[in-house]
Amino acid sequence: MVLARILSFILGYVSMVIKGDFLEKYVNMATSRGIYLWDITRLGKDQIMVKVRISDVRPLRHIARATKCRFKIHQRFGLPFLVDRLKKRKLLAIGGLAFLVILYFLSSFVWFVDVSGAEKLSKDEIKKYAAESGLKPGVTKWGVDTKEVEKSIREKLPSVAWVGVTLKGTRATIEIAERKLVVEDENRGPAHIVAAKAGLIKEVLVLKGQAIAKEGDTVLPGQILISGEVKEEVKPDTTNQPLPEGQDPPEAKFISHYVQAKGIVRARVWYEGYGECPLNEIKENMSERQKTSTRIKFGGKEIIISGPKNSPYQHYKEEMTSKSLPKWRNIEIPVELISVQFKEKVITRVNHGETGAKNVAGQKAIEEAKSRLPNGARIVEERLEEISTGKTEDLIRVRAFIETIEDIGQGKPFKANEEVNY
Repeated sequence: MVLARILSFILGYVSMVIKGDFLEKYVNMATSRGIYLWDITRLGKDQIMVKVRISDVRPLRHIARATKCRFKIHQRFGLPFLVDRLKKRKLLAIGGLAFLVILYFLSSFVWFVDVSGAEKLSKDEIKKYAAESGLKPGVTKWGVDTKEVEKSIREKLPSVAWVGVTLKGTRATIEIAERKLVVEDENRGPAHIVAAKAGLIKEVLVLKGQAIAKEGDTVLPGQILISGEVKEEVKPDTTNQPLPEGQDPPEAKFISHYVQAKGIVRARVWYEGYGECPLNEIKENMSERQKTSTRIKFGGKEIIISGPKNSPYQHYKEEMTSKSLPKWRNIEIPVELISVQFKEKVITRVNHGETGAKNVAGQKAIEEAKSRLPNGARIVEERLEEISTGKTEDLIRVRAFIETIEDIGQGKPFKANEEVNY
């Protein structure tokens, strides 16, 4: 079927409207004589539209007389008619051919060089070393030795573990895989665990250090929870020397040891969120329908290659992307390829009602509060509260409260012997 369509395009075909009372007989007679008809569409009770090769139009005249039908050519398709039109417009044909030749010539060059996978390395530095090996905008694709470029980048950048260069169209892509360097923790000194946020202590688990906060305490951000200063009591030896009568024992002395405090401090933490929703709301949603207009801008003139000039939709969103050719040997080519997308917007009016507006506003408030929650936080309670402004308005306001239990401890280094306020 596909080969038949391609052959029909090369030989030329037409669409024609056939009118008469014996349309079935007309189609049957054409088929029996080996005439290929396709895309048969009924337009009415006494007329149909068919497509047929141009070489079969003359035999159809005899069938039309035999069945008392008549036909009229509606549209012409195929290579012969295209050539005929181009003969009448020689300048257009020459311009189109010249454009294709220029486009093919320009596609033989590398115009864009991209770098992917580089995180710590500079992309400009990678492009610089690639240019020194012959890969840069404006060079011919056959003049680029990808293996040599890869080798040069690996030699000049020791932190690169792997590099790959691919050429696709007018774009060259340099893929980089960096070596993962293991960075040792330079902070080996003592450290406290302090509160990252305010909360009510629920549980303290000490792995190393000395607990300062206890269950039921209310703490503020920056307050020490587990100290990195561990004090050990040193009592004087009084076993062999009894104290004189009436003399109090000497005060206990302490020796401090400094460690990196470790542990888990779980606390109850509260978050708030706000949401609002009008009783009547106009929503804008994007439909799946869209049209793309492709244009070429040459100098100050813009030529539409395909697609509409203006948006076919009443409400729409317009997105435009533009690509221009870079300079080639200090020659600026004033050619720009523009793609304009018209995306249809669907405008709907929604009447939430008081209950629906409360639900929407409450959901927004909950989502805003949850957006502040850290990873690992366990929600124990969610509560909503409607806000009243004392005025009559077409708007529902809701505040959300979320209570969580989470680890609020974070390390904070300190210098030994410095004064610490608990």
